Amino acid sequence: MTDIRLRRRVRQVQVLGALAGLLTVLAFVVNIGGHDTPQSTERMGKLVLPDFADARADAAEIRITLADESYTLINGPDGWTLEGSGGYPVRADRLANLAGGLGELTWGEGRTRDPGKMNRIGLGDPREGGTGALIEIVNEADTVTASLITGRKGANVYARLPGEAQAFRVNGDLPPLYNHDAWLDLDIIDIHSDAVSAVRLFDARSNSLYLQRSVGSSDRSFRPAPPYQDYRLVSRIAASTPALALTRFRPIGVKPASKLTTRPVGRHITETHDGLEVDLQAYKEPDGYFVTLRAIEAGEGAQRGSTINQKASGWAFELTEFDWNEFTPAISSIVRPPVPDTSDSPAQP
Repeated sequence: MTDIRLRRRVRQVQVLGALAGLLTVLAFVVNIGGHDTPQSTERMGKLVLPDFADARADAAEIRITLADESYTLINGPDGWTLEGSGGYPVRADRLANLAGGLGELTWGEGRTRDPGKMNRIGLGDPREGGTGALIEIVNEADTVTASLITGRKGANVYARLPGEAQAFRVNGDLPPLYNHDAWLDLDIIDIHSDAVSAVRLFDARSNSLYLQRSVGSSDRSFRPAPPYQDYRLVSRIAASTPALALTRFRPIGVKPASKLTTRPVGRHITETHDGLEVDLQAYKEPDGYFVTLRAIEAGEGAQRGSTINQKASGWAFELTEFDWNEFTPAISSIVRPPVPDTSDSPAQP
């Protein structure tokens, strides 16, 4: 019985060993067939878009197609703008990074040819719901002069030419393409909280308030100033939140101010210690929460005021509802009016 059991165990070991070997061979064959391992090709080191300089010079549009959205950068008389923004300029640094990146990309190792694996490295065709980003350079004749599907996985950038099944790792970098609003130059104001000296507020009910603090005081030192000096604060943070709202100004969109369809429901005027004033008016529009800006030049703040007006004049900037609310608080949520003194009033009969 002992010999029989031993022979059975030997056979079992042999069968398991053969099975393991077969699985190894199959894995190797699948790996080679999928082209998932790096491969040297004749393209390595060559420019991905060798004629990009000519395409760039003649570019009238840059079209970005994603699975869930598409947008177009337009080369107009006043420079590059984002389609649908009413002609608002795009960020020059991001545009330069895109142009420079496309012109300098070089082919690296070949990767997969398996269509089912393209999405794993961000190269699925977005026109078919894939994870890649299709970039197309278009001239004035509406002819595509350069195009590329690109994606990223980890620190690596991948690319392939539209219509080709071969994926490549590429050398170089490109700016993020998955948020069209990120192209807008919405860096309008840079004011540190220490610079704010006072704020004037007007709410939707036409109530007003003036908050002020001295130089060098803390962010929560704002107090009602004349003619509101007898008003009582609900809390320090209730005053400091709207007083410093402009230091947290972060627009998420923009449209021409001429497209506003409602009247302002609030006004917020920020004053700085060096004489700059920024007058903000708030609008609750059917398509979102918007504000307009106008800087009043005075003293040392004149240069910054001019810079703000150059970017803000004629535009309405969209904010999140949360941020918009910081510019439009009800005065009653910040202060309480003084209680009338009735000690000397004549007694009622």
